[in-house]
Amino acid sequence: FAAQRHVLTYMEDAVSQLLENREDISQYGIARFFTEYFNSVRQGTHILFREFSFVQATPHNRASFLRTFWRCFRTVGKNGGKFSGMNLLAAQEYHCLLQLLCPDFPMELTQKAARIVLMDDAMDCLMSFSDFLFAFQIQFYYSEFLESVAAIYQDLLAGKSPNTVIVPTSSSGQHRQRQPSNDCNPLDGVEASLFYQCLESLCDRSKYSCPSAALLKEILSSVQRLTFYEFLMALAKHPGINRTLGALPDKGDLFLDPAMDQEIEKLVAQVSGLSLSAPTGSSGDAANLPVRSMPRISSPWKPLHHRRKMDAESEGSNEETDSSEN
Repeated sequence: FAAQRHVLTYMEDAVSQLLENREDISQYGIARFFTEYFNSVRQGTHILFREFSFVQATPHNRASFLRTFWRCFRTVGKNGGKFSGMNLLAAQEYHCLLQLLCPDFPMELTQKAARIVLMDDAMDCLMSFSDFLFAFQIQFYYSEFLESVAAIYQDLLAGKSPNTVIVPTSSSGQHRQRQPSNDCNPLDGVEASLFYQCLESLCDRSKYSCPSAALLKEILSSVQRLTFYEFLMALAKHPGINRTLGALPDKGDLFLDPAMDQEIEKLVAQVSGLSLSAPTGSSGDAANLPVRSMPRISSPWKPLHHRRKMDAESEGSNEETDSSEN
């Protein structure tokens, strides 16, 4: 159970965070720190603003990141207040959104997800939020699996019958997905039944997350031949894959999040009530508005370290400004 849930990964991270922020934590105790840390893991907020190596370290972390990305930026798909999903962005713009949650998120994964949507189109073409999100979901969550699938596809395309499955051993998560060689005709694709046999064997041997063999069979049994990116697009669009991962809602509910909407409405109501009830000056402006302290939102432990560093840099810059003025 401990291995399946990656308990050791979270214990090591918790201890590392404890040591790194011991000065702040000593004010209210270690027991409270561990309680809040594992509550954040359960809620899926523990991946906010963390390094990519941690974000992709476990399946739960990946699912949490996908859910957080959707909840934070689902309004990108709204157009004029309607859930039309017609607001379009380029791959570079989606990458900037990803970096708001994970500053060192690799551009390579964003480009791979965009390639699933765009296929033969130029990489600077625009994509809808829903198309990118579901393509990004399978590329990010099944990264190691797709690395091996790309290698198998290339061997089949070259006329080989691979007897061994290539399973990536890198822990960085930044894999170089192999593309079909130029001397082959990738437009013809590969035979779906042979492709499924290889993928079934891969799923049996792989130690990484894989789609179920039943879902793969369902996808591949509906066609005779297919290309690599046709297979990836089929994975991205399959509702069974999405429900198995459990990170995102169905496509029809993609722009709905009642819990988040309620929180936003509460904040808007508070701000609106403050503006309407506040007394105005004789000139009719809001100069006499009372100062109201906004509630502090608890942040993950990692940013505490960064905030101390930023404060130190800010103090240094103030000293330089003072000395320059003198």
